Amino acid sequence: MYKDKKILGIITARGGSKSIPKKNIKNLCGKPLISYTNEEALKSKLLTRVIASTDDEEIADVCKRDGVDVPFLRPKELAQDNTPHIPVLQHSVLWLKDNESREYDYIMILQPTSPLRIAHDIDEAIKKAVDSEADSVMSMVELTDFDPKKIKKIEDEKIFSMFEEEGAQSALRQDGKKAYKRNCAIYLTKTDLIMNDDLFGKISRPYIMPAERSIDINEPIDFVIIENIMKNTYA
Repeated sequence: MYKDKKILGIITARGGSKSIPKKNIKNLCGKPLISYTNEEALKSKLLTRVIASTDDEEIADVCKRDGVDVPFLRPKELAQDNTPHIPVLQHSVLWLKDNESREYDYIMILQPTSPLRIAHDIDEAIKKAVDSEADSVMSMVELTDFDPKKIKKIEDEKIFSMFEEEGAQSALRQDGKKAYKRNCAIYLTKTDLIMNDDLFGKISRPYIMPAERSIDINEPIDFVIIENIMKNTYA
């Protein structure tokens, strides 16, 4: 809890990953991938509660072993490849309200695919949301060498500018506009917005994370990259 605001952290982890089988519990430097998120979420000083939403018994067992509450198993229809975040969150909110009479002011999505996110990131995002009365706070990372002038499209084997004309010379990196993207580590949103099918709201603020903590695992190559980072950084 922070300034009387109750914040629920939901670790979302379905079992049917196709790009990397059993991705959420795949071994990463000696422990299941999801355990990194479980441990940092439990270290948070400001999350009121941490639960896991999963359809998979094996994932649920790992979460319980780590100390994360798994109050229910997610329905299979909410664990498909194309299932968006919001119905999963709404299911969790309604289940906790109907079965435990518990309600929360903010919901934070914590995906296991961001294992380098730390408790400090979680708590700083919460502080920013509550202190600035934001509808949501999203973790973001700066994109390097991503000036819109350098983004191209190819049509009929010819190169064209996608957004802005570059001119007669290649745009200099140091002169480019800063660009950012969500790094998928933290999504924090007011509960009432989520229940109205809105993940962002009108006032969505950024929590900037460094590149070295912003890797999101989606493909097998991402596992190789992050294993090398962890072995060289934390060895």
